Amino acid sequence: MDMSGFKWTREPQDCKITDERVEIITKQNTDLWQRTYYHFQNDNAPVFQMETEEKYFSFVVKTEFAESSHRFDQCGIVMYLDSENWLKASVEYENEDYQHLGSVVTNGGYSDWATTVIDASVKCMWYRFSRREDDYCIECSTDGIHFNQMRICHMRKGDGKIQFGIYACSPEESSFKAIFTDMQMMECQWHAHDGQQPDANFLAGRD
Repeated sequence: MDMSGFKWTREPQDCKITDERVEIITKQNTDLWQRTYYHFQNDNAPVFQMETEEKYFSFVVKTEFAESSHRFDQCGIVMYLDSENWLKASVEYENEDYQHLGSVVTNGGYSDWATTVIDASVKCMWYRFSRREDDYCIECSTDGIHFNQMRICHMRKGDGKIQFGIYACSPEESSFKAIFTDMQMMECQWHAHDGQQPDANFLAGRD
């Protein structure tokens, strides 16, 4: 994938970039979180993104994090619009027994966190990020072939030009190497819903 269209929001001190691979060495005390539960705001993680106005697409990336070994070490996909509107998905290290595979959606300055527990031995995860206008789908995969839905969400500021890509951070006193490969842009793999028809008022508002 051509990386020339990607730009940094908060460039890390240590990284390597080629068309096939991005490596980020995380800096301690870096994170993305807004207000909810922890009652603090942390907006200093490095984010590497491209811009698009395309309304329907999917973006795939493979993440490797063999060195992650401290609580909350994480790397994954991100759509960072501004400090109070963004989403991310990653595996967050917890301890020697388990990790959290999850996603965070932040709309209007408040984050949520949806997770499932996975074994601590998992050190590689694929993600597929898909857009249908101002709605988004995040999926994950252990083999890059079979993807499972993690979340469908709406972004209040996600209806025009957006930025999306990758991120890595270490919210506590740690650092690790995050590796991103196999990045691809493709036709939207998140197909239109084939069940109940949209509400007539919703369709009228789209006219």
